[in-house]
Amino acid sequence: MMPASGKGNVLVFIHLIFLGMAHQQWYNLQDMTDKYKYDKRGVSATKDEVHAAIKHLDKGLYPNAFCKILPDVAAGDPAYCNLMHADTAGTKTSLAYLYWKETGDLSVWAGIAQDAIVMNLDDMACVGCTDHILLSSTIGRNKNLITGEVIATLIQATSDFADRMRSYGLHIHLAGGETADVGDIVRTIDVGYTAFGRMKSSDVIENNLQDGDVIVGLASYGQASYESDYNSGMGSNGLTSARHDVFHAAYREAYPDTFDPNTDPAVTYLGRKQVTDTITVEGQAIPVGKLVLSPTRTYMPVLKQVIDAYRKDLHGIIHNTGGGQTKVKSFMQGKHVIKDNLLPIPPLFDLIQTESGTGWKEMYQVFNMGTRLEFYVPEAVAQGIIDIARAFHIDAQVIGRVEKADKNRVTIDGLYGTFSYE
Repeated sequence: MMPASGKGNVLVFIHLIFLGMAHQQWYNLQDMTDKYKYDKRGVSATKDEVHAAIKHLDKGLYPNAFCKILPDVAAGDPAYCNLMHADTAGTKTSLAYLYWKETGDLSVWAGIAQDAIVMNLDDMACVGCTDHILLSSTIGRNKNLITGEVIATLIQATSDFADRMRSYGLHIHLAGGETADVGDIVRTIDVGYTAFGRMKSSDVIENNLQDGDVIVGLASYGQASYESDYNSGMGSNGLTSARHDVFHAAYREAYPDTFDPNTDPAVTYLGRKQVTDTITVEGQAIPVGKLVLSPTRTYMPVLKQVIDAYRKDLHGIIHNTGGGQTKVKSFMQGKHVIKDNLLPIPPLFDLIQTESGTGWKEMYQVFNMGTRLEFYVPEAVAQGIIDIARAFHIDAQVIGRVEKADKNRVTIDGLYGTFSYE
């Protein structure tokens, strides 16, 4: 017979097995619930269908660069290359419309202009293009809902942003654009920009992560020296989820123009917060609506200094937008990226998780979670990059490392568990 203590050990072992299975089943159920909400809202955390549609397109001169790079069609010089990038503020405009109608605060529209601009410029800077960029806007509005004041605010904000960047040696040339009244196809407003740059091919930074690289992460939250207010870190991704999971059902009836009427009411405006409810962050009482609408931080001033100082040591620069902390997966070859020292999660993302009940694994895949820019570099240069970021009052630290692996994998090891993405 087995000793009593042996039986006890077996029972404990069996209990742990079933407990682990129960936890795994819970995570699987949570993933299914999160996917259900995304599908019902007509959005995707992974954009699988988009990636499938474009997988056969030419990837440009540098297939593993953060954005597509083309031959120098502008001048035909083989020593140079061209970049053209287009992006929008996404569904963040729907919340801006709601907040503006509730409060009369036009300033949120200035943030929307910055959102769309930064989604272009910072992506381009990740391949080393940081100066003399042409920028053109494309704005489509429903004139019955969006006034001329809003358009004027967007255009002025574009000019102000370019002026502010010029003071840091970053020259953005405004090429005008198109502003159209298209109420039949746009419910409120769509704000997009297209950017064009030209640079030396020898200066291109292509992602080539190395075994033993460390990852220097820069915070998306706080107040950079070139920002006028506290930034929650929201960025321009995950806004559909944040809007519907955080804000009150009353907005469903009050502002039907802020969502697709074909969307199931069971997944629209499920939260408890009014946009004017406040939470205290760093001693300031800030409306929740303003926190979610914090303009996407640009890292251009930081990127310019880091690239000028360390271009040859930069094995990769990743802008954690769509895909959140798993963004780097698209730029790896036989690597295991381990992030086990991420910057603190700012209050906004804790609020979104509490209101939505979204699993932490999904949260890291949708949102930047407080760390939005990553440099993959030899350990010897990490402190220099951290010092540059901190000089702009942006928190930065080594957040992880790169190891060789049989297949690409990202591991997030943090306060709420360990999550693997393949």
